[in-house]
Amino acid sequence: MTDQKVAIVTGGTRGIGLEISKAMVADGYSVAAIYAGNDVAAKAFKADTGQEAYKVDVTDLDACLAVVEKIAKKQGAV
Repeated sequence: MTDQKVAIVTGGTRGIGLEISKAMVADGYSVAAIYAGNDVAAKAFKADTGQEAYKVDVTDLDACLAVVEKIAKKQGAV
């Protein structure tokens, strides 16, 4: 865990979300990218940015709460 600001970006491993994630990393944030199912893009995101990607169904409230807790424990408070 670091003293960096932590941001969650949904859809953060592809398209506009990826560009937002990269911009936030460039601004000094620790980014937790949420993705639904493209594991290849998530692996590429992590390799390219060094940031974490978390697979989660955003329609499942319990899954969302669990991933936010996991992110907070690993990367710090959002």
